[in-house]
Parts: sequence; C-alpha cells; structure tokens
Amino acid sequence: MNPPPAKTRHSVVAGFFSNRVNDLTPNPPPRHGNQQVRVSAKTARLLKLYEDDLRVRYGARTCETYRAEVGVFLRWLSECGLGLAETRAQDLQAYQSALYAARKPDGKPYSTSSHYVRLTALKNLFRFLHRRGYVLSNPAAAIDLPHKEKRLPRTILTPGEARRTLDAADEATPTGLRDRAILETFYATGIRVTELANLAPADVDTEERTLRVVQGKGRKDRAVPLTAAASAAIEAYLATGRPKLVPAAGAPWLFLSDRGGWLHRWRLNWLVRRWATKAGVKKHVTCHTFRHSVATHLLKGRADIRHIQMLLGHASLQTTERYTRVELSDLRAVLRRAHPPGRWCGPVPRRSSGRTSRACACEAMPRPPWKQPSTWCRVSSPT
Repeated sequence: MNPPPAKTRHSVVAGFFSNRVNDLTPNPPPRHGNQQVRVSAKTARLLKLYEDDLRVRYGARTCETYRAEVGVFLRWLSECGLGLAETRAQDLQAYQSALYAARKPDGKPYSTSSHYVRLTALKNLFRFLHRRGYVLSNPAAAIDLPHKEKRLPRTILTPGEARRTLDAADEATPTGLRDRAILETFYATGIRVTELANLAPADVDTEERTLRVVQGKGRKDRAVPLTAAASAAIEAYLATGRPKLVPAAGAPWLFLSDRGGWLHRWRLNWLVRRWATKAGVKKHVTCHTFRHSVATHLLKGRADIRHIQMLLGHASLQTTERYTRVELSDLRAVLRRAHPPGRWCGPVPRRSSGRTSRACACEAMPRPPWKQPSTWCRVSSPT
C-alpha cells in the first residue's frame, strides 16, 4: 500500500513532463498536448536549477531527453506519495523494476537502450543534487546500468536506391529544390538530422564546397566537405528556392519549412520517406538511414575508418567501427577463397551438349579480369 501523499504546497512544472509517462501507468490519462505534473515548491526550485545546469552542460536534444525522462520519474514519485529530495536507493530500485516490467501498447518490452537512457537521466539528476548539497547522499550511485545492445543499423540503402531517392525530388518548385538540396546534403555528409535543421546560410560555402556544423552533438564544431552534386543543389536552392520561402521578417536557418519556419526533425524524416517511396524504395527510410548508408558506402569504397569518423563527427572510433560489421565484401571474398570446396558457393546444375553437368556457382558471378578461375574458386578448379 502506497503511503499517503505529503501535505505540502504544490506548483505546476510543465517542462519536466512527458507523454511517455503513460507507459508506466495502468490507467493512463488522456494524451493532451500540454500535460503537466504537480510537484512541491521545493521540488520545482530544484528542477529549475537542474534545468539551468543541463543547458550549460549539454546540447538541446540531450536536455530535452533528460527533462522528459525526469518527468516520467516525477509522475511515478507522485503516484507513490514521495518527494524528490526524500528519495532513497530502495525507491530507485523499485522504479527500476517498474521500468523493466513496463510494456509497449503491443505488449512487447522496451529495449535495453530505452532503459539505459532513463536510468542515465536519473543518475545525472541525483549526481547534480548531491554535488550541490541538496541531498546528503546519492541514492542513484548504486544503480547498475543495463548493458547496451550492440545492434547493427536496420536499414542500409544501396547506391542505386540512394541515387533514385535523390533523383525523385521535383526541382520545378521551391520546396522541390529545397528537398533535393536536403537529400544531397544528407548523402554527401552523413549529417545528423538536428545538425542539418540548425544550419545557417553562412555555414555553407558552395565555392569551396565545405559545410560547417556549429554546435553539433556534444556541442562540438566540425567542417566537412561537400560533393559537387550537393554543392550545386544547395546553390540552386539558395538562388531560386529559398527566396520564395523566406518570410518578410527573415529567417536564420538554411532550410526552411513551407511557411518559412524551422524544419522539425519529424518533418525532415517525413520528407525523406516521401521521396524514397516515390522512388520505389521498399525499405523504411529515415534521415539517419542516409547516415548509415554513407558510412557503409565509404567503407566499401576503401575509405579510411578515421576519415569516416571525422565526417560523421563520432567522438569514439568504436562507434564508427560498427559499420565494419555491415560491410561484408572482404569477409565474403575471404570465405570464397579459403572455405573448403563445395561448402561456400556449392555446385549447381548446368546443361552442356545435351547432358547435365555440375559447375560451381562462382562461374556465374562477376569477377575481376585479373582473377583466374584457379585462384577465384576452389570448386571449379580444385588442386
């Protein structure tokens, strides 16, 4: 049985609430656009200080995520009649168990990455409170974070699919010119969706064919080169498309919405899916799909992995190395050359002179002209 709620004065904090709180309640409230959670005046003051600290330490996207996850935790505390400053380690263990027991609307459990982000937000919150002296001890210090899953990218475009998606954009309209420039920029640089949305016209130099990312992930700047196609698409958009989209009061962003405002990331994902569908691509394509595809295509083209790291803006080389598990050309060639005869490619039926003979499937595969059959396959010419 939950203890009765404390009789304290409450205030409303809208910034620390998320619609994802519905995932943890058996009878969720209606989903409204401006839901709020009621907290005590002391908790509201602590949250305001924590939000100020987040703005100094992290980027806008991380602050938004941490605020949302703290809002889920505050709703759970409210239902249990607990206060933020009085939270104990046992309470956080109970919350962690509630997270692991929560299910999606389709009945499936949440991913390990979701639990990792939610618990990391709590550890960050209580580390701040303990560092500032608002709590005597850090109750979140003993929380064990789940082991993050090392998953491969779900969707990778082939070079042909990427080219068809780029060519699908209609360049006869201002928005079509904008969309073509957006797609070309994604495929040329592998830029993150939020980084692209925050670009300014001054961040692009079409003559030098460079693009500058200001305050990207981790609040880091970087400069990346542009392809000739991307530079030409951006130049055409700046000359013809953007002047028809920019409002009278002006706008600081490079890529504008249909009404001249900021392009939200969900809108950018919708645009990418729209042109991919029009191009006949059956895969689920998002802005991040281009990022995965760029890294894979460069790696397949024998680009140095550290250069790919610089292009994508990864802080750790381990993050970039996961694409080596996607590109299997070298591994496939080694297996074809070194695997025991008949196990990798296997014999296939072939008709010759009215009789059925057996030949290796490698004979039907394209191979470089300098590769002789004796060195290409150990089935067709065993030694």
